Amino acid sequence: MNRTFLGYARLARPANLPTAAADILAGVAIGGVFAGGVQSDFIGSIVFLNVVYLVCSSVFLYAGGVILNDVFDFKLDKVERPERPIPSGVVPLRSAAIYGGLTLTIGVGLAFLVSQLSGIVALALALAILLYDAIAKRYDFFGPLSMGLCRGINLLLGVSVLGNFDYWFMALIPIVYIFAITLISRGEVHGKNKNHIVLAGVLYATVVLAVGSIAFLYTDARIFPLLFLVLFAFTVFRPLIKAYTVNSPENIKKAVMAGVIALILLDSSIAVAFSDWWYGLCILALLPVSMGLSKLFAVT
Repeated sequence: MNRTFLGYARLARPANLPTAAADILAGVAIGGVFAGGVQSDFIGSIVFLNVVYLVCSSVFLYAGGVILNDVFDFKLDKVERPERPIPSGVVPLRSAAIYGGLTLTIGVGLAFLVSQLSGIVALALALAILLYDAIAKRYDFFGPLSMGLCRGINLLLGVSVLGNFDYWFMALIPIVYIFAITLISRGEVHGKNKNHIVLAGVLYATVVLAVGSIAFLYTDARIFPLLFLVLFAFTVFRPLIKAYTVNSPENIKKAVMAGVIALILLDSSIAVAFSDWWYGLCILALLPVSMGLSKLFAVT
């Protein structure tokens, strides 16, 4: 494969992109596409097309965000991660900036094809991404919070498909979850972040409890959300415990990778509470895609 092409592909973090799509699909379920007669009236028609637009919008927005993240981190990566596409010289800094900006713009444009409301949510997401990339990530608290906010807005982008924001508070779940992952990632280079790992474990448990409680209190679903949550908990806690026991950069990186990819499991758990088991499995099908790509491309 061409080295330059591979460099541009690596910048977009292909293994992470299915997790962005999973957010949208979970948001679509929260937004009520499967409620009452809406499913039979709309699936297979214009709403299905709008879901496709929003999935593509989210993927482009995510890709643009991680590309520009590397642009802003150029000087730091020259020291800590010189093998990355920009500091290694595979992708010129100016080209990467244009690449990221264009990708982000396409993402916003695709959302406006759905509705003005979706476009505004996508624009808010793009601004949140830029805020994180340029400023927020430098701060111990505001950085993880800002990254979580991006995921929360991404979930709301899926919710916007029908304009029904009755369950807007569901956006708090990915905010807390991504806050936890970002805390763990602070030790990727140097290790020694046991305190962050303990806090992340508490936040993970909070997320599991929150999704289970919402499924019980607001929906008729019981068994399937529980099954999905058990799989999710196993996936994130196993590498987290290992990273705490042997607090090395390698184990911390594995815990971060597991956390990012497990977003698909989390989204499946949320979606199955607002839809049906088969829809949760459809989202879960993104997991092997993400895991396969993670063997070819870096997640972090």
